[in-house]
Amino acid sequence: MTASFYNMLMKNWKKTSCFVVLSLLLGLSNIALAFDFPFLSSTHDETPATPNQVQEAESNSSWTSVAQEIILHALSQTGVKYKYGGINPDSGFDCSGFVRYVFKEAANLTLPHGARAMSQVGQNVPEKELKPGDLVFFNTMKSVYSHVGIYVGNNRFIHSPSAGSSISVADMNDSYWSKRFTGARRVDAKELASTDLSKQTK
Repeated sequence: MTASFYNMLMKNWKKTSCFVVLSLLLGLSNIALAFDFPFLSSTHDETPATPNQVQEAESNSSWTSVAQEIILHALSQTGVKYKYGGINPDSGFDCSGFVRYVFKEAANLTLPHGARAMSQVGQNVPEKELKPGDLVFFNTMKSVYSHVGIYVGNNRFIHSPSAGSSISVADMNDSYWSKRFTGARRVDAKELASTDLSKQTK
């Protein structure tokens, strides 16, 4: 067995393991709806699409693929300990360090430092229109955007909670989180590329 084949096998095994974990957390049917994995969805639309619809579908498909990578990479960090100011799995993560690391590693997107700064990029998303990969924000320290996580679907998000805990999936319907939810953003890669991150509020 060559080294390259072994590395590819291990990479695919890690992704498969994360998918199984996500399936158990959310339920397989919800995963199919949330991510539209090709092998789980067989819906075909016979109606001819307009050029605008084709462009929108291609854009949505592209983001769905990116979102899959983001969620799978985020889940692979489950169990990593919280550390204030932490930015990598070796030392641990705080909430924004975790989100920033995942987006960079999985989607090659560089988000600004800090939850408040992240709340200023992308587009505002109503809670009822959340999609996997969206950033979700909470008021946990008497500040509107003091905590951030990544929405994974079915009213759940993954985050690095607080000191003494580790990266885990939480339910947004839980009273603690539902009372503290302050908004969501959907990151646009083109917009992010043209944003001067040095001017973002930390």
